[in-house]
Amino acid sequence: QVQLVESGGGLVQSGGSLRLSCAASGIISSNYVMGWYRQAPGKQRELVATITGDGNTNYADSAKGRFTISRDNAKNTVSLQMNNLKPEDTAVFYCNAQRFIWLVYWGQGTQVTVSS
Repeated sequence: QVQLVESGGGLVQSGGSLRLSCAASGIISSNYVMGWYRQAPGKQRELVATITGDGNTNYADSAKGRFTISRDNAKNTVSLQMNNLKPEDTAVFYCNAQRFIWLVYWGQGTQVTVSS
């Protein structure tokens, strides 16, 4: 059984930093693309960043230059370092693991709130 467990969310002031972590258990391996998505109130879930097993990264324009995604294949973890946070970053952040379009796993989400 696959589980993705996020941690590290919280309340931070504008301009501050947070580091999100996701621990994956089960059959997750370096074959999976790992990523972070977010969903703000009243909006659709959107991509934040993804990373392949060999370290290739992809970022949403809103995350470029401020967020950094990383993973540890040996520990089956993926992290998101978020700097210079803005109120518009307020959302529930979800960890994601995907191997095929039909094989996708999600964590339960962690709340990030950025106050102005």
